[in-house]
Amino acid sequence: MAISRPEQVAQALWYSGPGQADIRQETLAPPGAGEVRVRALFGAISRGTEALVLAGRVPESEFERMRAPFMAGHFPYPVKYGYATVGRIEVGTEALLGRTVFTLHPHQDLFNVPASAAIPLPEDIPPQRAVLAANMETALNAVWDAAPGPADRIAVVGAGVVGALVAYLCGRLPGAEVTLIDINPSRAELARALGVGFARPEAANGDSDLVVHASGRPSGLDTALALAGDEATVLELSWYGDAPVTASFGVASYTESVKAGDLLFPAADMALYQAKSAGRNCVRQAMSRSSFGKGTAGTA
Repeated sequence: MAISRPEQVAQALWYSGPGQADIRQETLAPPGAGEVRVRALFGAISRGTEALVLAGRVPESEFERMRAPFMAGHFPYPVKYGYATVGRIEVGTEALLGRTVFTLHPHQDLFNVPASAAIPLPEDIPPQRAVLAANMETALNAVWDAAPGPADRIAVVGAGVVGALVAYLCGRLPGAEVTLIDINPSRAELARALGVGFARPEAANGDSDLVVHASGRPSGLDTALALAGDEATVLELSWYGDAPVTASFGVASYTESVKAGDLLFPAADMALYQAKSAGRNCVRQAMSRSSFGKGTAGTA
């Protein structure tokens, strides 16, 4: 049997302009059939995505794709945006009353959602931690996509929430050597708590089998590419909104005496790998000999 209540007034966070946010009142009708009413206990703000929404940096091409569940309004403004709320069910069936749940709902102190959208929390998970559920889903999908294996050398660039969760999951692989990389040295303590290594970008070891980039900065992508070893996978988890992104993939040149591509490409490839192993902003020359004993030079 469902227990119903009359209309109530809720408060919700709306992004109303570049760098502007408002608290707006909304009248809630009683929950409909199959719905529950949830009172928020904790919420999480995405440091990456929501900062871009607040700044009005969602590209028009992504307006529909970026809509969150239960979002109100339209990009760029005004929008009620967010997707990480933990609350307690105040109105619903007897089986659900009082249950603590996670929902993909924007920032609002009281709201109605379908009962199927309110996911009960396991008893042993603190509600403060449960707000990370959406980030953990992203991290888990990233690990599935990257498909790391036991004993892999894994670098995660960017020790924000998503990057830290990816490092934590990868650190559970048998024999994996996982390093969390960030420009902020205080993140070393977080890495230790997660059971993985830590390094500043300039001190990180290269030759990784997998590099995950989650810093949200083009400079972090450059770092990720520099850390990748031969035949490595680089997985990009950052979203830059409407900002153009550039990254250096290396440059190769060759002497005018080189005429055949089957000689040039192996030499250039060898030179690029040698330059990458030696560090950034350097030049290396590699020689590739053909079956006829002639030398071909590739410079990177």
